[in-house]
Amino acid sequence: MKNRLIFLGPPGSGKGTQADKVAEELNIPHIDTGGMLREEIAAGTEEGKIAEGFINQGQLAPAELVIRIVKNRLSRPDTQNGFILDGFPRSVEQANGLDSILKEIGQQIDYVFNIDLAETILIDRMAYRRSCGACGYKYNLKFNPPEKDGICTICGGKLVQRADDNVETATKRIQTYKKETEPLIEYYTKRNLIVNIDGDRNINEVYTSIMNVLKSQAAI
Repeated sequence: MKNRLIFLGPPGSGKGTQADKVAEELNIPHIDTGGMLREEIAAGTEEGKIAEGFINQGQLAPAELVIRIVKNRLSRPDTQNGFILDGFPRSVEQANGLDSILKEIGQQIDYVFNIDLAETILIDRMAYRRSCGACGYKYNLKFNPPEKDGICTICGGKLVQRADDNVETATKRIQTYKKETEPLIEYYTKRNLIVNIDGDRNINEVYTSIMNVLKSQAAI
């Protein structure tokens, strides 16, 4: 079995970190929407130029454009043995578009990993994030605080807070995600592709759970 995977998870769930780890282990590309858009823009493709126009105006790229870019990316040779999609699809409409793409290139999704946590934990993960302005080391004031308040334990630099790392913004992002993604989870559940993963554990424990699923199904 190939490893054609989708990773779902709300902001703060750590799905990007897990996608990186699994992709490295399986030697398959980790494809995220933001990364795809940046690649197309850097390459100067027609899609990239259109996307850049929207992004420069502070707007999201249209769904139809994103689907076209996904198709281009999935048509590359490095996806033949599998891939991880992160950040796409975001809706049932996009999932239908993905199905059409995969049918055209003779591929299909094997698993959709849904990394889930309680909303209160997600809010704490995002609202209390801090990073060192000098070395970039990341902290969480609740779960992984520095030894000295406001000071990086690694280099002594000052910790900084992103403007959107606060309770109000975190709550809105989670609510938006749930509204957009619940129908998508139902869509993949009906197709017996969803694997729910408890994200309220450390990185290695979550990673092990994902890899155990793949190994148990002889996916690697």
